[in-house]
Amino acid sequence: MIIANPFVAVDNCKDQLSFYQGLFGGEVVVLRKQGDEVLNAEIRLGGSKISFADTQAARPSAKGDNVRVFLRIEAEEEFHQVYEGLAAGGVVVTEAYKAPFNGLLGVVTDRNGVCWVLSYYRG
Repeated sequence: MIIANPFVAVDNCKDQLSFYQGLFGGEVVVLRKQGDEVLNAEIRLGGSKISFADTQAARPSAKGDNVRVFLRIEAEEEFHQVYEGLAAGGVVVTEAYKAPFNGLLGVVTDRNGVCWVLSYYRG
């Protein structure tokens, strides 16, 4: 099973979360901080969510490259299949690697120019 969520990279994530929450409502959940800076968070909106990252954490490759589709993949084999499929004819932005959250993470821009953030969390 795959769960897809928008992933938005913004300058000054902490302040921008307040802006987006003011527009959309929902609950802000901070996932990762560095001092007072928010590096990763999400706004939970009922049964969906929007994931956010500060640009210093997400490092968009160009202006306008601020929205990505985040895929949380529930099986490691499926992670590799999706990663390789998107990379075929596309561009690997971040090679798949063992992430600090006990899983895998990779970023790929597919052949249509859509940027995907793939994650697999080990149980």
